[in-house]
Amino acid sequence: MLELRPNCEWCDKDLPPDSAEAMICTYECTYCADCVEQVLHNVCPTCGGNFVPRPIRPKVNHRAGKALGLGHHPASAHRVHSQWSREQVAEQSARLRDVPPAER
Repeated sequence: MLELRPNCEWCDKDLPPDSAEAMICTYECTYCADCVEQVLHNVCPTCGGNFVPRPIRPKVNHRAGKALGLGHHPASAHRVHSQWSREQVAEQSARLRDVPPAER
């Protein structure tokens, strides 16, 4: 189950569970759409993969008898920050940005 991390790992912008701006890679590295486009160029600085919009977890349980929604599975409150320097991010992005995600 996705952690739904609360912030952009680069600029620290708040990304609440219902944010349409949250983008994730396959390892759930989480960045805002602006950083993915302007800084990372759709290249995850950790794994080199691409980003997709993070799903929005429903606020309420819509199925009787099931433990679903944010009430049962709340978003993480633990803020995560990128371990990579600006130079490392730039190098990774420059090397992979023109390679289609399926070929990375």
